[in-house]
Amino acid sequence: MARIRVVVPVLDDCPLFELAVPCEVFGRDRRDLAPDWYELTLCQSADREQESLNGLWLRAPQGLEAMRAADLVVVPACADASYRPPEALLSALTEAHERGARIAALCSGAFVLAAAGLLDGREAATHWMHADELRSRYPRISVNQRALYVDEGDILTSAGTAAGIDLCLHIVRGDFGAAVAAEVGRRMVVAPQREGDQAQYVSAGPPVPAQDRGLAPVLSWALERLHEPVTIPQLAEQAMMSTRTFIRRFHRELGLTPIRWLTQQRLARARELLETTRLPVDAVAERSGFSTGNGLRQHFTKTLGTTPSAYRRTFQGSR
Repeated sequence: MARIRVVVPVLDDCPLFELAVPCEVFGRDRRDLAPDWYELTLCQSADREQESLNGLWLRAPQGLEAMRAADLVVVPACADASYRPPEALLSALTEAHERGARIAALCSGAFVLAAAGLLDGREAATHWMHADELRSRYPRISVNQRALYVDEGDILTSAGTAAGIDLCLHIVRGDFGAAVAAEVGRRMVVAPQREGDQAQYVSAGPPVPAQDRGLAPVLSWALERLHEPVTIPQLAEQAMMSTRTFIRRFHRELGLTPIRWLTQQRLARARELLETTRLPVDAVAERSGFSTGNGLRQHFTKTLGTTPSAYRRTFQGSR
């Protein structure tokens, strides 16, 4: 069986880590694991011999014609979401896809695939910080801002930074099996397959709005009592409003219901405790207002796509 030919276009000012990921996964000689291992080539993304990478210059040995023989093209992240890919690169990607090559994009590299029209009518992942912009600029794409990666067979996309490793190992798993992918992960000292989705890495953000907003004192009062069964009538009483008026005011100022806000803040408190303490899950649940470990697990799985124990392992490891 012929080796799988992987081509990585070097984008101008591409983040070095995202470029290094496919080089590490596909570019190292691992024929001790699979005789028909990948054969990787870096190519120019424009009609010039060198590409700028954060003040460094990388000489790519081939031009875009390398994509004509590619079985897999991996587009690394862009310098930022405003990056405008060269038309020659977009044409080369489209032609490679039409010839049957798989096309993968890491992190904000999804914007390059979107500009080429390769994500129209498809589900795609990108870094959660860029999800709204990708959705706004390309409304024909179904943006999955929770997924670590999305595999649509011939088109694959990932979330940010470390999720690029997840996607590349996923490709190895599909091409050579789980055992080979696990061994590559061990050699890279990374998990061969992570649990959950990128929602667990999204910052909960500031819980209280600016102090000049009328509800700020009420929210501060609630945050001090997250471990208690705080009710909407109690919050309304603190705001000196009727329950109905309070709910309308709350939604107008914060854009969500009081119950949803309370759940978000309790999850944020639980995440903090799981990251920074060794408290049992039941104790974390009690201190964050979920009463029982089962209640916390249900909310964690629904919202973050993982369990409290798996989340703790991710952020504390074996510590």
